[in-house]
Amino acid sequence: MWWLNTSRVESAKLPDFKIIRDIPELKTRFFGFLEPLAKAANQAVLDDRDWLLQLKAELDKGKQPGWIKQRSLNHIADRYGLDDKESAPSELVKQLLLRVDTIPISLILVQAAAESGWGRSRFARQGNNLFGEWCYTKGCGLVPKNRPVGATHEVRAFNRPYDSVTSYLHTLNTHPAYKMLRQKRQALRKADRAVTGFALADTLIFYSERRQAYVNEIKTMLRQYNQLMDK
Repeated sequence: MWWLNTSRVESAKLPDFKIIRDIPELKTRFFGFLEPLAKAANQAVLDDRDWLLQLKAELDKGKQPGWIKQRSLNHIADRYGLDDKESAPSELVKQLLLRVDTIPISLILVQAAAESGWGRSRFARQGNNLFGEWCYTKGCGLVPKNRPVGATHEVRAFNRPYDSVTSYLHTLNTHPAYKMLRQKRQALRKADRAVTGFALADTLIFYSERRQAYVNEIKTMLRQYNQLMDK
């Protein structure tokens, strides 16, 4: 059954990618492992989005939500970082549809590869962290070996690789640094154009302290990924 397959994907453990010496095989194995996790995480977001679109259709017809749907709407707003519950339901749905949306699979896979060294970094192996996310509470993750004196950040630890993927999606969909990504994605949808990893890559300028050099690296990796998928 579908839910059993989803459960298996979500509980998947990170393979030992360090033992793979052949680079083409490493890339294929890494993408093959991560793609089902990325699709499952995107599907969870898409379920929320589909619900919001159904509610929007009702609101457009003048039908206001009952208290159960209003409670569900508020719950989604909480999860996606919107605090203004006093807004009209139509306005809240409008704001949420900017945030509650999927990230291209190609971008998920390529950023994970870049940030985790193809699943071989210490943070990936010991903390299931595939995207280099930081946290700021003592003990929340792994302390970087070269952390500057006085710095308090750690690299966040997750119970499962899947949790790292869902956290990454949530970050791109809620953090102020990625507002441009969300706006670009919405503009592409309104223009009925494909939302691709390459189309969104330039909006990741604040993902790394390397800024444009990082964006350029992601673009190069996306080209390589697309070539690999075309074979």
